[in-house]
Amino acid sequence: MGEVILIDHPLIQHKLTLIRDKDTGPKEFRELVDEVSTLMVYEVTRDLPLEDVEVETPICKDTFKVISGKKISIVPILRAGLGMLNGVLQLIPTAKVGHIGLYRDPDTLEAVEYYCKLPNDIEERDLLVVDPMLATGGSACAAINFVKERDPRGIKLLVLIAAPEGIERVKEEHPDVDIYTAAIDDKLNEHAYIVPGLGDAGDRLYGTK
Repeated sequence: MGEVILIDHPLIQHKLTLIRDKDTGPKEFRELVDEVSTLMVYEVTRDLPLEDVEVETPICKDTFKVISGKKISIVPILRAGLGMLNGVLQLIPTAKVGHIGLYRDPDTLEAVEYYCKLPNDIEERDLLVVDPMLATGGSACAAINFVKERDPRGIKLLVLIAAPEGIERVKEEHPDVDIYTAAIDDKLNEHAYIVPGLGDAGDRLYGTK
């Protein structure tokens, strides 16, 4: 069963408060999202397997640990998920990157895939799907559905802020997916924005309205 992992390190909480501030401009907002994403990856990669290698230090030879060749791919949900990509790559620079684009059909209100490009060896990889906000859970669940069709080895979801409604939907539709978040907020409002949240992450990242 998937877990919900709340990453409440003091540095993350401090930076997340600055991200929430409506007076934080796009430049600082992007930098803070980068920094928080990097810090969160420490927890996301906690279960990476290790293997022994022999290394010669300036003093002697001995056996030490290195990561054991686990293949990871980062998949941001366009467009806001791109804001987290560089932060994740800071710690996993060799990861391959996929992209998935979704829009909401105005009639059915269902998420529709308009773009999906993933590494060719996706069945050998663990995917880290990233998006700043987990609100209704519609986009996250749709993205996970689409990437599951390509049969990856495993999937984790990394978000900055989650609403209880979004968490419950992901848990219900994808009980095998772990959710990593820096905050679980109160609720969604009538416009499906997270309360207190941070507004529209895409608009704040790129200075659009």
